[in-house]
Amino acid sequence: MGSALVTGASSGLGLEIAWNLAAEGNNLVLVARSEQKLQEVARRMRDLAQVQVEVMAADLSKAADVERVAQRLRSTSRPIGLLVNNAGFGLGAEFLDSTVEREDQAIDVMIRAVMVLSHTAARVMRSRGRGGILNVSSIAALTAQGTYSAAKAWLRTFTEGLAAELKGTGVHVTAVTPGLIRTNFHAAAGVDSSQWPRWYFATPQKVADVALNAVRRGTVIVTPTPMWAIAAGALRMAPRWIVRKVAGPTRSGISAQTVGLPQ
Repeated sequence: MGSALVTGASSGLGLEIAWNLAAEGNNLVLVARSEQKLQEVARRMRDLAQVQVEVMAADLSKAADVERVAQRLRSTSRPIGLLVNNAGFGLGAEFLDSTVEREDQAIDVMIRAVMVLSHTAARVMRSRGRGGILNVSSIAALTAQGTYSAAKAWLRTFTEGLAAELKGTGVHVTAVTPGLIRTNFHAAAGVDSSQWPRWYFATPQKVADVALNAVRRGTVIVTPTPMWAIAAGALRMAPRWIVRKVAGPTRSGISAQTVGLPQ
């Protein structure tokens, strides 16, 4: 791949994907809100993996910051071979207990930023005849858990459409739709993860491996771990009234009194 840009790279799945890429010898551009965290990650990667690592502190809920990242993707002197749209947003409240302002922020991070960065990267990659885009969706795309599910469903469908548009160009687009992952996402979003058995959770390493291999193979949609692949099939086949009952807002683990923080 040569060089990759990863959003939400300071922790969780984004950090694991970045480490996988660094271990393979790829240079990296790491994007997240916290420059301090990014600089520490970059220092360790340079020391251990001996790769070049750029740091971009950016809040992807802000249009100006998204444009700065898009400008980096346009570079012809330092081309990006893989874009990883991983940055997430934990609302930490059901829709009616949230605010319109936070809902707007979530949409900006999980939809608008992905659209802008994918549009930029895909056009540049198409002109070169090679490249890849990895979008981190979720099994939640098949559920009925409010704004988060809706955003991840948009991302999944968007990926399919873009992959079809780029077929034959040498540019591959993949959406990974993991189930539960052992990261700090749920705690930061105010979601009670203790409601699920520990064996429901995949490791970030496993999800990162499956996702990156899917990009290399040109797979459009991939769901890591057999259990969640079966669950995805069941959710697609089940009548929507059953999905709303077993995977609706009341099953999200969110308390009306908690308000999460964006990753």
